[in-house]
Order: sequence, then C-alpha cells, then structure tokens
Amino acid sequence: MNVLKTALLLSALTALLIFIGGLLGGHQGAMAMFIIALLMNLVSYWFSDKIVLAMHRAKPLNEADAPHVYRAVREIASRDRLPMPKLYWIGTKTPNAFATGRSPKHAAVAVTSGLLEIMNEEELKGVLAHELSHVKNRDTLVMCIAAAIAGAIMMLARMAQWSLWMGGGRSRDSENRSGAALQLVAMLLVAILAPLAAMLIQLAISRTREYGADATGAHLTGNPHGLASALEKLHQATRDYPLPNANPATAHLFIVNPLSAGAIAGLFSTHPPVAERVRRLRSMRL
Repeated sequence: MNVLKTALLLSALTALLIFIGGLLGGHQGAMAMFIIALLMNLVSYWFSDKIVLAMHRAKPLNEADAPHVYRAVREIASRDRLPMPKLYWIGTKTPNAFATGRSPKHAAVAVTSGLLEIMNEEELKGVLAHELSHVKNRDTLVMCIAAAIAGAIMMLARMAQWSLWMGGGRSRDSENRSGAALQLVAMLLVAILAPLAAMLIQLAISRTREYGADATGAHLTGNPHGLASALEKLHQATRDYPLPNANPATAHLFIVNPLSAGAIAGLFSTHPPVAERVRRLRSMRL
C-alpha cells in the first residue's frame, strides 16, 4: 500500500511539473519540462549520494574507530540479505542519521558523532535498521527524485512571479485582452499555488516512507521498542542541539527532522510527528 501511494504521489508531482510547463509555454513548454524531469531523475539516480554526503561533509567511518556500528550493520544487513553499505560519520554533537544511494548495492549510511554518544546498543540497532530499511525500500532514490522535481516546480513558480512583476500578460490589442487576462490569472495561480502543491506532495511522500521504514526496521531487529526509545531521545536531543547549517533540501533524509518543526511549522515538516511514530512502534506485535 505504501509503495502504491508513493508511486501515485510521485506521478502527481511529475504531472504537476509538466502541467505548469504547458501552462507557461504551451506544448513546447510541457515537452521541455518532461525532458527536464527525465534529466533531473537521471542526475538524482547517479549522483544523489555523492552530493548529499559532500553537503554534510561526511567522512568515511573506519571500522577500527566504531566496531560496534559495523557489527550492528552487518548483523541487520545479513538478516535480510542486504549488501553491506558504506558507512560515514558527521562531526557534530547533534544526534541524527541518514541513508543515501540509488540502490542497495550503492548505498551509504551516515551517522553523527552525537548519535553514537547517546544511543545504547538496542537503540543504535533500531536507528541503523531504520536507515537500512530506506535502502531496502529504495526510499533514498525516491525522495531525491521527489526533491529534484519539487525544486523544478519552485523554479517555475519563481519565473511566473518575475513575469508578473515585470508586467507579463499585458496586451494593447483589445482582441487579445481577454486571453491575456486569462493567462495573467493562470500565472498568478501558478505563482501562488504551485509551490504549495509541490511541497504538500513531497511531504506526503516523505511521511509515507518514514512510517514504512519504521515498520520495516522494527521487523529487521525484532524489537520495535529499541527504535521507539531512540526516536524519543533523538526528538529531545535535536531540540537541545539543532543541526548546524541544516539544509531544507536534505532534511527529508534524516531519521528525525533536523530543522525546527514546532507549532504550525510541524504541519509542514518532512517527518511525521515523533509521538505518533513512537505510538505505532510500541503498539506493534512481532
């Protein structure tokens, strides 16, 4: 069910991109946006892992420095016959983790130094199993594609805004005034509603994949309470030590949102509420 929902949402995001391209540039605009969507998907497929790791200055994690991490990952991966991913660490006190890569054979899992400091063995296994679940379910690729397409929609909306500010849609020909007026209204709707629609679809995809990774991770370890306890710790610690230079473009990759998501902002978070995730995990019967 989660896979079908994700496919439908991703299709809706691509359709929105092509529709806006057609609205702003006719048939040629729609074709141009279709080609751009394909190109962005290809770039995301081949280079998303390298881009994300570089953005967060992740460095390879040596087994001699963290043997317990390697031991836990090998144990979890072997249970589900997953290839051993490359492991990285990020030097920050903020506890968090993320997975990236286009496929299980080309996957990477990154953990922060803060995560390794506060997690006990069962909690660490829960976090790592959650990230390996993203790899297994190919969520890392799906979310990078979704982010790329949403970014293109945002760019088109900005173009529509600039066109409006520069007087787009004006016409001195009385016969074309009605058409120009309709075009002006369409561009106004694109400028206002397109970014919101793209963001909501992207958030829906992200939240669906997080719930799925929680459930899959709990089955991989056989202990949903370990991950539930880890999420509770991460939720509080992230508030106390926010991730420095957190980037909204990659927030969806982390196990908990590295950005502030209190009050109304929580409605637009890339992640489901931690309390609901914990409730679902603690109610699981394996």
